[in-house]
Amino acid sequence: MKILIKNIKSLVQVEDNPRLKVLGKEMKSLVCIQDAWLAIEQDKIVGFGQMSDWEGISDWSNLTVIDAADKLVLPCYCDSHTHIVYAGSRETEFVDRINGLSYEQIFERGGGILNSAKKMQETSEEELIQSALLRLNEIMRQGTGAVEIKSGYGLSLESELKMLRVIKKLKELSPLTIKSTFLGAHAVPVNFKADKRKYIDLIIHEMIPKVAEEQLADYCDVFCEQNYFTKEETIQILNAAKKHGMTPKVHAEQLSNFGGVLAGVEVGAISVDHLEYVGDNEIEALKGSITMPTILPGAAFFLSLPLPPARKMIDAGLPVAVASDFNPGSSPSGNMNFMLSLCCVQYKMTPEEAINAATINSAYAMDLSKTHGSIAIGKKANVFITKEIPSYSFIPYSFGSNLIETVIINGKVIQ
Repeated sequence: MKILIKNIKSLVQVEDNPRLKVLGKEMKSLVCIQDAWLAIEQDKIVGFGQMSDWEGISDWSNLTVIDAADKLVLPCYCDSHTHIVYAGSRETEFVDRINGLSYEQIFERGGGILNSAKKMQETSEEELIQSALLRLNEIMRQGTGAVEIKSGYGLSLESELKMLRVIKKLKELSPLTIKSTFLGAHAVPVNFKADKRKYIDLIIHEMIPKVAEEQLADYCDVFCEQNYFTKEETIQILNAAKKHGMTPKVHAEQLSNFGGVLAGVEVGAISVDHLEYVGDNEIEALKGSITMPTILPGAAFFLSLPLPPARKMIDAGLPVAVASDFNPGSSPSGNMNFMLSLCCVQYKMTPEEAINAATINSAYAMDLSKTHGSIAIGKKANVFITKEIPSYSFIPYSFGSNLIETVIINGKVIQ
């Protein structure tokens, strides 16, 4: 498949010398080519430039030409934190929160993660695959080209393996680039409530080895939080996972300042996610580390949580990534365009910072920034073409509008 996109009003996020991530003040810069062309062959980007420099590709046959006059082309979003495989919705808990119950109170009543875990046990793999595919197709139409999917609604060896096997199957069925994460330490199941240590031992000595044996997970994540897992327990679980070839991630500082970021930095986590209660100590610890601080605006918005200090982190010289946290309980949306709007409106990030956070930096949080997250020769041909809009700032400005006209994944136009 050979595609030429011509007359592009603005080709956004262009790199001649691709970077792994963008830090601090660099996040305010977004390189664009006006009146541009982009060439794709098979599943790779093979050329780009200004129309005035176009000399044609005379040796190409079977060439598909797309005229993008007055339209923008951007690299597809990389969504580095989701829970897209789940059984059933949780709108009743949404109503409970409207009526005054907190996230913790709902959890104590058997809701939240425990509710999803109960439904997971009752749902077949085929049902999970079909419902997840619908969600994957939805986010793909909204411009996402790569996505991370976590387990964590199983909370037993059998159910966690079921979730991860579903994710493995989705990698085969979906054109999206998918990374998988084992999140057995998402909560303590009811039958282990009186002996959390026994459940941690199950994770370390049975779940992790079995997940590794079947090569079901790229990452291992832990929810480091009060009433969930302590900093010390998080470090122990993630170190065990590292020995089995899984890269650490951490759900950190969502409901309180509880040591998740410090645990992540200590074990060399690729990302620490949520960060509503990050303080100066955590920002200092992240400086010079390999760990990507990742904000999840959908969850903070939906749960009415304090906002992570994204502005402060960027001003301190840190990189910041953004992901959707698409899940049934705290962020039932994977629309990265809306996440950009939240970044700009609520977090006071510039459109350039938000787009960098949703592309190159979120690609880094999935170990994909060598192949995804920007327009560069040799990178994966995952791009989207907007409708006729004046600038890339119009995307976060027009929250709620569908501004994406064409999505190309692996060099193929998605119908």
